[in-house]
Amino acid sequence: MDISSFLIPEAPPSIFYIPNFVTESEEEYIINRVNTAPKPKWTQLRNRRLQNWGGIPHPNGMIVEEIPQWLKLFLNKVDDLKLYEKGNLKANHVLVNEYLPGQGIMAHVDGPLFYPTIITISCGSHTILNFQKQKDIDKETYTEESKKLSILLERRSLIAVMDSMYTDYLHEIEEKTEDKLNDSIVNINKTKYSINDCLKRDTRISLTIRHVPKLSKIKLPFLMKKK
Repeated sequence: MDISSFLIPEAPPSIFYIPNFVTESEEEYIINRVNTAPKPKWTQLRNRRLQNWGGIPHPNGMIVEEIPQWLKLFLNKVDDLKLYEKGNLKANHVLVNEYLPGQGIMAHVDGPLFYPTIITISCGSHTILNFQKQKDIDKETYTEESKKLSILLERRSLIAVMDSMYTDYLHEIEEKTEDKLNDSIVNINKTKYSINDCLKRDTRISLTIRHVPKLSKIKLPFLMKKK
C-alpha cells in the first residue's frame, strides 16, 4: 500500500487517513472479541471503559504481557504500513476503548512513553477527533490564535497521527450523541459524507495501536515458559 496517497495535506504534518482499512467481517470479528474479553480486562473510567493489551506503559518500562493472536492479526496489518521508524519498529501495545453515544475523551497528548506515532482503528461507529495546537505542552494550555481542526473517523477506518501532530497538538472527542459535519473537518473529501450531514453516534470500539520503546526486564510469572 502506498501510504503517501492517504496523507491529509490540509492538516499540519502529519496525519494519514485510510477509509475501510478493515472489512465489515473484520469489524464484526473485532467487536465480538472485545465484547467477549474476560471481565478483569476491563477498566471502568468515568466516561468510558477500556482494555490494555501488551502491558501497562510506565516510565520505568512496560512489563510485557502476551498480546492475543486475534489482536496480532491487526497489529501485523498495521506493521505492514511501516509507519513506525520506516518499518524498523513493530507495534507492541493496544489500548481498546469503548465509547457509548454521548461519551468522549478530554483534550490531551499521549506523551513520551510511546513512539510518536499513534494509529487508531474505529469499529461500530464514526466519531469526530478534534485537534488544537497547545502553547505549553507541559501545562497543556491552548494558544488563543490556534484554530481547531477536526478529522471524521468513519467505521472501519484507520488514522495515523505523527510528527508535530503528535507532539504539539492536543486531541479530544467531544461528548455528543450526534455530529453535524462542518468545514472544520479537513478530511471530508476522503469520506463518503458531505458538509452539513448529521451523523448519529453508536457504540464505538477503537483500537489504539502503539509502539512502547522502553520495556521492563521483569516477566510476569504466568507468562514465563515452564522449564
